[in-house]
Amino acid sequence: QVQLVESGGGLVQAGGSLRLSCAASGGTLSSYAMGWFRQAPGKERAFVAVIGWSGGTTYYQDSVKGRFTISRDNAKNTVYLQMNTLKPEDTAVYYCAGRRYVGPVLPSFRDQGRYDFWGQGTQVTVSS
Repeated sequence: QVQLVESGGGLVQAGGSLRLSCAASGGTLSSYAMGWFRQAPGKERAFVAVIGWSGGTTYYQDSVKGRFTISRDNAKNTVYLQMNTLKPEDTAVYYCAGRRYVGPVLPSFRDQGRYDFWGQGTQVTVSS
């Protein structure tokens, strides 16, 4: 069973940047689409971005387009989320998730029910 561990969260001022990492153990991520989700206080967990197994396709939530970049390094078994121009409304616990799928990612990957396994999350707090 693949296990995911997120890291890189923290406290940052509005306009700042953070890079989240999601490292896998117990298996290789090379056959998985990988997504990032977030859960803000008092809200349901929501889709942020997803990347296909080879890194060739990505899909983003509209509110993070142009600010966040998802990427992966299959040799390191790690997925990243580069977050720039952070806003207070980006404050949330960020989770990575994997779905066994070899193909281009689709808008349907916004559905968290499509993912097979999840990490424990990392807190991101953006102060105004």
